[in-house]
Amino acid sequence: MIEMIYGIHTVSALLEQDPQRFLVVFIIKGRNDYRLQKLINNIEETGISIQVVNRKWLDNQVNCAVHQGIIAKVRTGIDTQEDDLPALLKSIDMPFLLLLDGVTDPHNLGACLRSAYASGVHAVIVPRNRAVQLNATVKKVACGAAEKIPLICVTNLARTLRLLQEMSIWVIGTSIKANHTLYQSKITGPIALVMGSENKGIRHLTYEYCDELISIPMASINASLNVSVATGVCLFEVVRQRLFSTNNP
Repeated sequence: MIEMIYGIHTVSALLEQDPQRFLVVFIIKGRNDYRLQKLINNIEETGISIQVVNRKWLDNQVNCAVHQGIIAKVRTGIDTQEDDLPALLKSIDMPFLLLLDGVTDPHNLGACLRSAYASGVHAVIVPRNRAVQLNATVKKVACGAAEKIPLICVTNLARTLRLLQEMSIWVIGTSIKANHTLYQSKITGPIALVMGSENKGIRHLTYEYCDELISIPMASINASLNVSVATGVCLFEVVRQRLFSTNNP
């Protein structure tokens, strides 16, 4: 299969990760941009075909999304499948997973992927239904992270949570109803962090499979965070605690 990707970071990441997937790259005519030119030079060095086109043509290909003057036609990559999850987990000494329960906004998913990669998450897991899947917008917002971290779509999130628990991974859900905050929780071992949807949070069935519930303390009871922001806060608290635990055995 073939897909279109766009944006300097997205194209750069795939070029570094798997240049064999590229079929042709389209670049905007007349744009004098150092970052774009540097990327073009790298593409030319690999021998990938480049076509120069006008802005209108590029805009039409991505429905006027911010393409930064570059679009690439590439072969679809090999995705990590649900059946691959047990083997992946067995290959990791201290699993660190992010599960997104019903996130439907591609910008939020892209931002979560970016934070997940930056914080060292081994895989991001999303339900196959009632949630946004990996697309060009997600990849653009992820700024290359989508090419570097597995995004695994599962048919049944509750069943996946049971699998994680059977493999001794502590499942932590986020909820305003939690009786303690993430800063009061010890989150240094094998962890699966579950974040809820933009409006409804974690579904009731998902709650039932969480070993622990945590919340993010707010200055006001009426305050709230975007799911991608909340995800970043929680992920990097895990990073902080793991670093502290390593440096202070």
